Amino acid sequence: MKLLLIEDEEDLSAIIARGLRKTGYAVDCAYDGEEGLYMYGVNEYDLIILDLNLPVIDGINVLKQIRAEDNHSKILILSARGQLEERVEGLNLGANDYMVKPFDFPELVARINVLLRIDFIQSPAILICGAVKMDTLKREVFVSHKKVALTKKEYSILEYLLRHKGEVVSAERLIEHVWDSEADLFSNSLKYHLSMLKKKLGVNCIKNIRGQGYIIGG
Repeated sequence: MKLLLIEDEEDLSAIIARGLRKTGYAVDCAYDGEEGLYMYGVNEYDLIILDLNLPVIDGINVLKQIRAEDNHSKILILSARGQLEERVEGLNLGANDYMVKPFDFPELVARINVLLRIDFIQSPAILICGAVKMDTLKREVFVSHKKVALTKKEYSILEYLLRHKGEVVSAERLIEHVWDSEADLFSNSLKYHLSMLKKKLGVNCIKNIRGQGYIIGG
């Protein structure tokens, strides 16, 4: 899953991004509201983490501009503005969640996980396709009840395919959601990770639809 972090405090941004990447997320960082809106416009993100005290364009106006054209993107406000009226304003303008700084990182990860599962209410934590079972809370994968060790990239690819089970997902779309925008991605990187993932799963659950992409459970 790919996240956009819009936070002007570069040290804090680096800490948050590093922690989220260790958790398995791909993260792009923007340091002011204008840059954040630009990156939102040229990339596709599964969730946006938005500070309110931003230079150039403040976070409230970033939120308003996004919501003026997009009611689907998930937005989590992460701000030092903690007054009740400020939290209510952010939520009323369309934020999906609001956290106040300072915050505990495990809670941030938990809230991100909850927001990302909202579209998948019928299988909120456990994703299953045949003999393959993924526990998205514990970030564990099992094949026929046997735990399988995956790299972060392999896990992210499998999670995205499982969340879109039965749907053909193009290579471009997988790359968009699993790699950072600035990653030095070689043309065969996705194929390599998919090949290793298939080998580790040991079951023919991921299929390549020639010229279209990849599908699981179809």
